[in-house]
Amino acid sequence: MVVSVSSPATAVQVGTDPTLPVSDGVVALAGGLTILVLLGLSAFFSSSEIAMFSLPSHRIESMVAEELPGLPGAATLQELKDDPHRLLVTILVGNNLINIAMSSIATGLLALYVSSQSLAVFVATFGVTALVLLFGESAPKSYAVENTESWARRIAGPLKLSEYVLLPLIVTFDYLTRQVNRVTGGRGEIESTYVTREEIRDIIETGERAGVLEEDEREMLQRIFRFTGTIAKEVMTPRLDMKAAPKDATIDEAIQACVQSNHTRLPVYDGSLDNVLGVVHIS
Repeated sequence: MVVSVSSPATAVQVGTDPTLPVSDGVVALAGGLTILVLLGLSAFFSSSEIAMFSLPSHRIESMVAEELPGLPGAATLQELKDDPHRLLVTILVGNNLINIAMSSIATGLLALYVSSQSLAVFVATFGVTALVLLFGESAPKSYAVENTESWARRIAGPLKLSEYVLLPLIVTFDYLTRQVNRVTGGRGEIESTYVTREEIRDIIETGERAGVLEEDEREMLQRIFRFTGTIAKEVMTPRLDMKAAPKDATIDEAIQACVQSNHTRLPVYDGSLDNVLGVVHIS
């Protein structure tokens, strides 16, 4: 509503204009775009954490050895993984600075429209938290899980650049966290993660491709994993049912014993089965 008051000498207009000044509109636009950029950076750091710490060290070594012209980044990846504690500090410092900046900017923008400062802080905190959880954490981390190796290659360079840009903060927090770890009984270093069954299989296949393992050696190692759910009785013969040959048996007798027992290996004993001298293998 606008009320006009006039007199012969002057005319005064009193009221409230619902439109924002141009300067406030520009600030709101710039602030919104800045939040979007920061949200993208938050997604970058969140996905980097998953990709970098999910990629096995042996796979990185293979990537360095197989470095292709169209797939750079393996050497930088190896350099970052050589110090996992510093890498983690870099990611956490960058991500937290970005999230704090987003919350501060959102609060400032809302203050243009909301008269209550406490309400502006509450709405900004809630809104930024929702955005970060969805677009800065869940979605990018899911992507990194499904594209670990390719994404790790892409983000290695930008992560290294982030380390240089944030170097003073990273050096400070790197030192402080190591000291806190030692005081609380930790090692001050990030322990190596255990090797999973899938990683061992990957190592075996990589060894075969590199010519370190022969095909029959790979097959023998792969058979080990098949014993996980195997009962001993399925692959072993009870002592009472075991067929064996005395040490003075002839070759023909040993062959006949193998044929009758339907086995290719026949224990050879001296006196009793408690004193096995060796095994005859007939193929």
